[in-house]
Amino acid sequence: MPFIIGNETFEKLGAIGTLANLLIYLTTVFNMKSITAATIINVFNGTTNFGTLVGAYLCDTYFGRYNTLGFATVTSFLGLLVIQLTAAISKLHPPRCGKESSTCQGPTPGQMAFLLTGFGLMVVGAGGVRPCNLAFGADQFNPKTESGKKGINSFFNWYFFTFTFAMMISLTLIVYVQANVSWAIGLAIPAILMLIACILFFSGSKIYVKVKANGSPMTSVAQVIVVAIKKRRLKPVEQPWFSLFNYTPPTSINAKLSYTDQFRFLDKAAIRTLEDKINPDGSPADPWKLCSLQQVEEVKCLLRVIPIWVSDVVFFIAIVQQQTYAVFQAVQSDRRLGSSNFKVPAASYGVFMMLSLTIFIPIYDRIFVPFLQRLTGKEGGITILQRIGIGIILSALAMLVSALVEEKRRTIALTKPTVGTAPRRGGISSMSSVWLIPQLALTGLAEAFGSIGMVEFYYKQFPENMRSIAGSLFFVAWQVQVI
Repeated sequence: MPFIIGNETFEKLGAIGTLANLLIYLTTVFNMKSITAATIINVFNGTTNFGTLVGAYLCDTYFGRYNTLGFATVTSFLGLLVIQLTAAISKLHPPRCGKESSTCQGPTPGQMAFLLTGFGLMVVGAGGVRPCNLAFGADQFNPKTESGKKGINSFFNWYFFTFTFAMMISLTLIVYVQANVSWAIGLAIPAILMLIACILFFSGSKIYVKVKANGSPMTSVAQVIVVAIKKRRLKPVEQPWFSLFNYTPPTSINAKLSYTDQFRFLDKAAIRTLEDKINPDGSPADPWKLCSLQQVEEVKCLLRVIPIWVSDVVFFIAIVQQQTYAVFQAVQSDRRLGSSNFKVPAASYGVFMMLSLTIFIPIYDRIFVPFLQRLTGKEGGITILQRIGIGIILSALAMLVSALVEEKRRTIALTKPTVGTAPRRGGISSMSSVWLIPQLALTGLAEAFGSIGMVEFYYKQFPENMRSIAGSLFFVAWQVQVI
């Protein structure tokens, strides 16, 4: 685990350290218009999040998690290195634009192609790293033992702890170096951190648990749906847990699933008729005409996830509002520290959300979980769905607090003297921006419960050969709410 957690930490430091300030880089160094730079960033983010589905499919079907992660981590490093070179080598970016210049020279086609090559490499890297790293880390634990079960639960908590820690460092120290020291140095730091991530990952190669790919899991899903439609006119069988055709390939890595009484229309895919032939080893001669009970139950697992995934999209809407609208609230609030003239940057208030999550996760993992386990007798203290539910409630509460604070800020701005004027936004309220901290702290707690619970839920609900795809659903839900 030190190799995996270390790789995760440095990988996130490298990736986020570059992406956090990329919009400013494109507008100031590459002299792009704001709309052009924003479009590139949005396309990059969208491609990266949806690319996790492709990466997860290739991982689970062909290459396995270890090989995919190794390739993706190296590719991410090369992408960061290419972007760093655009800042370090003067011929790879446009001439610097003077402050008084009315027109600035944009990037040449060659410079743009080199930059987009870096973006492309990062998309490929993120498409492999994001869906596979959680599943690969959880693969190191044996879920059949008590220590393994506790280890998996703790791993998800510490994964998000390192993720948030990396974001805090990136949004403060690395961004400061990029903005105030040098873009070349500021972008070299993430590239070096990603190189360290590569070294740490491959250092543990001999001791990792490596689960091999076992063919396309989506083919099995498609077979169940197709056969269930073909046999839709058949009558349901009595005692389906006994009567339905059941065969488990000897090479399967999936745990055997018991019959469940949900989505019974899918059971017809496992009804054996006189026309269905069986091979000598017990497998169906034509898997597009007869499926096993195990296959049917695996598809049922996927269908059960859909309602939770939809609720996740709504959850992320509230979370993202705090990451964006709270910045505008801070811009039009009094951000001065005490009686000094120093103003806290509006974008820096997001650190309070990360700080809340970072502080709470160790407390939850080491104090709350053992206490709740003794109280309820449950493995994680509370169920995963209860954890997600608490996160959704806290996200709604954060939005309510945000609305109350905004009402107070606006009332003070209209009834009392302002402390200045925000460009293109109007007067700055004399309300202290400290009032924004409660809503941001609540959002951090909501993520500690909701986001971690969602990832753990997907991992445990999906069959073993689809857990990389399960990891990609988290990022796809995030992107869907953006759309």
